[in-house]
Amino acid sequence: MTDTASSWSELFERRNAAALITLSLGIALHAFNAFLVTTALPTAVVEIGGVELLSWSSTVYLVTAIVGGASAARLKRAIGARRAMALPALVFLAGTLIAGLATSMPLFLAGRALQGIGEGIISALCYALIPELFPSRLIARVFGVEAMVWAIGAFGGPLIAGVLTETISWRAAFLVNVPVVLVLLALVAKVVPAAPGAGDAGGRSVPLARLAGCGLGIMLVAVAAIVGDIPTALLLILGAAAILVGVFAVDRRRPDRLFPSDAFAVTTTVGLGLWMILLMPVAHASSSTYLAISVQYLWGFGPTVAGLVHATMALSWSGSALLVAGIDDPGRRRALIRLGPFLVALGLLGIAGSMRSDLPLALIPCQVLIGTGFGISWAFLSQAIMEGARPGERDSASGILNAVLSSGYALGAAIAGLVANTAGFTPTSGAAGIVTPIAIAIAVGIGFGLPAILAGFGVRLPPPSSGR
Repeated sequence: MTDTASSWSELFERRNAAALITLSLGIALHAFNAFLVTTALPTAVVEIGGVELLSWSSTVYLVTAIVGGASAARLKRAIGARRAMALPALVFLAGTLIAGLATSMPLFLAGRALQGIGEGIISALCYALIPELFPSRLIARVFGVEAMVWAIGAFGGPLIAGVLTETISWRAAFLVNVPVVLVLLALVAKVVPAAPGAGDAGGRSVPLARLAGCGLGIMLVAVAAIVGDIPTALLLILGAAAILVGVFAVDRRRPDRLFPSDAFAVTTTVGLGLWMILLMPVAHASSSTYLAISVQYLWGFGPTVAGLVHATMALSWSGSALLVAGIDDPGRRRALIRLGPFLVALGLLGIAGSMRSDLPLALIPCQVLIGTGFGISWAFLSQAIMEGARPGERDSASGILNAVLSSGYALGAAIAGLVANTAGFTPTSGAAGIVTPIAIAIAVGIGFGLPAILAGFGVRLPPPSSGR
């Protein structure tokens, strides 16, 4: 048996399989619930009202999930990994019941907020626990499996929610989470270690002011993405940037840090890696924000075709992640980290060219390029950040990964909306109101993504290890 085949076989051995299932279930919950509202909520608002608050369902979930993710490492240090997983699972369960049984939109949004903060902590801890539950040689393969799980959740979430909404009720689409959470709780009790992470730095208090600053900053970005007034959107983005920079500046000077001490530094692997994880989705959001609506209004395809074009990126991400997960050579891993953001930029250029040349079929290979760019680099980049963290900071470095990725998409969506609207994006007016505004937004997005390509050359990988 080859070393690669042996490593995959080891991943699915009994002692590793239980841990893999537990982490996969936590990540799948996040993917499923991030996307199910797009299918279930239009039916819900007919029953409970509040159509004017429709967009806030995703916004509230996103903001609270990011804040929850930022607090995950502190919670793990304070009460131990097992209770840090179980407590937010109960919070998520409460949010699910509130949202699924809501009789008004404000009550529904309260449930979504609880879902977001619970699942934000869970998903962050799932990533933080990977280097604790698996030996270093299996980490890239675990990330490959989790990429596939995320793609299945993102693709299957709207599908399952649609079936449940049409055949039973929109409430069933939310309440289906209940048995899944109960299974997750049982697995957490069996698999996740109870003790706090050994050697993690910092005290056990929760820095509420900094968490509130993170929440406010991300909320301003999210509001900027949906506000109609361009000057207001620009002010919101600038205000969010100022608040978040201030939070990071204060955090670096405190002993009870939320984030790695070298987060977003330009001289360390952790700092440069986090810049890549932030800027790649900022660049991609310029396309993902407007791709589905463009496919429908520019070429007249229905929502199903638009959804399939979108899904191509997620499927390419997971497929390419699995294909490269068996690569152990540090040189090849380093090359894939550097290649990833370049493929994302190339795919974005292709999408702009496809629209200008009126070639809808060309969108598919462009989406494949973007998904592949993320897929071939994400696992190795994440592992480099986790294992390159300073002593006592591995949990915070691991736990922040998903929050930074989500923040990148939120910031990118706001910037893309600001640029496209300024350029005159009006989908109902045909190609004239679609192609040029989106091309400009993509160009700006690529401009934000170019530093990610440069940052890839500064990321250093740890030497191969066969131990836990």
